Amino acid sequence: MSGMTMSQKILAAHAGLDKVEAGQLIEANLDLVLGNDITSPVAINEMSKFTTKGVFDKDKIALVPDHFVPNKDIKSAENCKCVREFARKNEITNYFEVGKMGIEHALLPEQGLTVPGDLIIGADSHTCTYGALGAFSTGIGSTDMAAGMATGKGWFKVPSAIKFNIIGKPSKWVSGKDVILHIIGMIGVDGALYKSMEFVGEGIKNLSMDDRFTIANMAIEAGGKNGIFPVDELTIKYLDEHAPGKKYTVFEADEDAVYDEEYTIDLSTLKSTVSFPHLPENTHVVDEIDDIKIDQVVIGSCTNGRLDDLRCAAEVIKGHHVAEGIRCIVIPATQNIFLKAMEEGLVKTFVEAGAIISTPTCGPCLGGYMGVLASGEKCVSTTNRNFVGRMGAIDSEIYLASPAVAAASAITGKISQPSEIGL
Repeated sequence: MSGMTMSQKILAAHAGLDKVEAGQLIEANLDLVLGNDITSPVAINEMSKFTTKGVFDKDKIALVPDHFVPNKDIKSAENCKCVREFARKNEITNYFEVGKMGIEHALLPEQGLTVPGDLIIGADSHTCTYGALGAFSTGIGSTDMAAGMATGKGWFKVPSAIKFNIIGKPSKWVSGKDVILHIIGMIGVDGALYKSMEFVGEGIKNLSMDDRFTIANMAIEAGGKNGIFPVDELTIKYLDEHAPGKKYTVFEADEDAVYDEEYTIDLSTLKSTVSFPHLPENTHVVDEIDDIKIDQVVIGSCTNGRLDDLRCAAEVIKGHHVAEGIRCIVIPATQNIFLKAMEEGLVKTFVEAGAIISTPTCGPCLGGYMGVLASGEKCVSTTNRNFVGRMGAIDSEIYLASPAVAAASAITGKISQPSEIGL
C-alpha cells in the first residue's frame, strides 16, 4: 500500500485509524471549532434543535465577531448579541469582543490557538489559513459547525493531494500573495477541487510565516480542501512566540505518498501578479498591464492584513502621497498588529500619505462596510476574492494584488508596481 500525505496522516490520527485513503469517509475528533458573526448565529440556532445541550468543550471553540464589527447596523448588532449571549451562557473561553477581536484567521494563530497537527474546522471558507502552521484546517457550513460544537466531531471525505515544490528565492517586492495568485492563475479556480494543496521544497525557507499564511489562506480560491506547509525552524520560532508551552504533533508526508499532480514553482522567476475581474484565476503580471485607472485601494483582510503586509505597504508609500481622488483604506488584521504598526511608525506613514486606518474588521472584503464600491468603480485590493459584486455594486471591478502593488497603485492612481515610483 502507498504512503500518506501530511493531511491524510493528520486525519487518520484524529479518526483513530492507522491508515486512510483518498475518498474514504471518516469521523474525526476536532481540536478547534471556529465561527464568526455571520455564520455562528445560524449554527447556534441549529444547536437549539439538538437533544444534546451545551458544547463539547468550552476551550475548543473560538467565536470571533469580525465581519460587521464594530456593528454597522441593527441586524449586525443582533447577530453579535446572539453570539455574545451564547458565549456567556456556555462559558466559551475563546470569545473575542470588540477591543480584543481581530480578523479571525489572523487572530487565532496570533493567540496560539492553532498549532501543528491540529484538526480545525471553521464556518468560514478561509479557515484553510492555519495549514501554514502544519495543521489540517478547512471551512465548513454552519450546520457542521453546530454539530462540531455539540459533539467535538466532524465527518470528512479524505482528500487526494497536489504537491507544489517551491524552489528559489523571491525578488524584493514579490510576496506570498504573488505566489498563490500565480498558482491559481496556473491551475484555475477549480484546479485543486476538494484536494489538499501541499507545499514542500527548499524554497519554503525563503517565505515568511506571513507569506505562508497568505498562501494557505487562498487555497480555497483554487477549490482546495486545505493548504498545508511542513513544520520547519521558522514555524517553531513562531510557535515559541505565540503558543509557548503548548503541545503539538508534527506530521510529515511519507516518501511514497501519492499525489494527483506535482508542480514546481521557482520563486526567483515570479513577478508581481494581479488577478483581474471577476475570478482569482484571471491573472496578469504587472509589467504587462496597460494603464488601468482606479478609484480605491484596500490593504488588509485575513489574506494581507498582517504586520509584514503593513510594513511592505508603508515602505512603498513612505515619502509619497495617495493620488488625488483615490481612497486608500488600511486595515490592520488584529489589535496587536495595529499596536505594532503604531509603535513602528507605520500608521503615521499611512496617515501622512493621505490613507485612512480602520479598526480590525473584514469590512470591505465582502462588500460589508468601510469601503463599499459604487457603480463602475475599480478597486485594487489585497483581499482574496474578486467575484461579481463582491465589494459592492454589481458592475464595480476588483483587482487582487499584493500589498506592494496596492500601495504603489494608491500613489499613482492606476495599477502599478513599486518600480514605477522609483523603488
